[in-house]
Amino acid sequence: MKSLFLSSSLFLTLSCSVNPVVPPLEKSGFTIPTSHSELTAYLSAVDAKSDLITVKPLTQSVEGRNLYSVFFSKGTFGADPDKIKVLFFAQQHGNEQSGKEGALLLINELQKPENQELFDKIDLVLIPQMNPDGSEANKRRNGHDMDLNRNHLILTEPETNALHQLFDEWLFEASLDVHEYSPYGGEWEVYGYRRNFDEQMGSTTNPNVSEKIRSFSNTEALPFLKKYITEKNYSFNIYSPGGPPEKDLIRYSTFDINDGRQSLGIQNTFSFIQEGLNGEDNFKDNLKRRSEGQMTGMLGLLKFIFDNKDDIKAMVKTEREKLVLGEVGSKVAIQMDHFSDGNPFNMTLLSYSTGKDTVVTVKDFRPVVKSTYDVIRPKGYLIPKKLTELTYWVKRHNLDFAEYKPEAADQIEQYAITAIDTLNFEGDKTVNPATETEIVTGKINPDEYLFIPVNQLKNNLIVIALEPKSTLGLVTYAQFAHLLKKGEAFPVKRVIQY
Repeated sequence: MKSLFLSSSLFLTLSCSVNPVVPPLEKSGFTIPTSHSELTAYLSAVDAKSDLITVKPLTQSVEGRNLYSVFFSKGTFGADPDKIKVLFFAQQHGNEQSGKEGALLLINELQKPENQELFDKIDLVLIPQMNPDGSEANKRRNGHDMDLNRNHLILTEPETNALHQLFDEWLFEASLDVHEYSPYGGEWEVYGYRRNFDEQMGSTTNPNVSEKIRSFSNTEALPFLKKYITEKNYSFNIYSPGGPPEKDLIRYSTFDINDGRQSLGIQNTFSFIQEGLNGEDNFKDNLKRRSEGQMTGMLGLLKFIFDNKDDIKAMVKTEREKLVLGEVGSKVAIQMDHFSDGNPFNMTLLSYSTGKDTVVTVKDFRPVVKSTYDVIRPKGYLIPKKLTELTYWVKRHNLDFAEYKPEAADQIEQYAITAIDTLNFEGDKTVNPATETEIVTGKINPDEYLFIPVNQLKNNLIVIALEPKSTLGLVTYAQFAHLLKKGEAFPVKRVIQY
């Protein structure tokens, strides 16, 4: 037969084998993480044996290694509009081996007869390894020394760019980004306790994401996942990062849209993050339980999506339509913070002194994200064509754009940057300019600008990215910091209508 990897469009659908292909980790007795060459050979073998699976190269990494996308479908992927499209991806951080291994174990698990009914309602794409370069070196970052999970807004890396091209092609309704977390370190040892959850899972937290999606995720999906995972004898916690309680902020994760979960969630996707417990030796320590726990969490989310397919599809469709309609004049949160809901939070932590689980009360727990600074959603933005770093960004995100054709009701606003200060963002400092809004009274030359309308699926992303006071905006990245100059006008202009 022809090689699976001759072209990205190759589609093999051969008959299922009675005997599944054994994943490389299992072959090693769960002692040696899967290399990229072993992963390649394994995916080629399962593709050749299963009529459920089609493997396609997604892109190449910085160092020239293939990233693979594994398509699961009974039939032609995406052809049945009644099915829900789901995207799972793992190992953005190369030193988080169990996500990749759990994904490879999941491939075999999904071929079992008792699990194949999932694909009566689901079309799934699984990317088991987002960062092959980092994985081979067992380091967090990719071949450009970039943290991929901090690259989903600017999309400068081939790995993240390819993921978003895939998302834009299929517009998946649900997604999962699989990671590991590490509770080890000197601060935890001094505190005397540490996290010991096999799996932590979190939903979207940015307040611009549909409240209906966030509520459904928190009240329905996460309780289901807790029950499912614990019944499989793995411990569970809602993802709540931070250092030792009362010494560092414990919260329900970041609200930043530059990571895998929130970057898709901001498009009103039913989106989650999964964080498995790392080992003290993250390369090999307890790899069997870590990998099987990751696989269990992934399978649990698929089962929830299967059981609630109609509700999720309808909710995502409705909430995305609201984004596309634009809601010009509504508010968008561009600065946010974490707040307490007034209740303490009991965490079950492992005691270093006794070696047993102990309930510790977190008094300063902040599970609620609220806006601290809003802007009014404009009709759209004008980007100077000469700023190629911005025009390339527009094209990398596949944003709708056009030549600007002024309408009679249009007014053009620009920001004057009067000062450049900083504010605290989840323990770090980020830029916070002082601005004054001015109406452009003279005529501008439309030929010098691209017009980016907000009435498209990436509506909220556009506003958050292009506002100069946004804590999560482009100006917080080194590549775009030069756009902020004290005493000058911000080059991106707002088009408003009255």
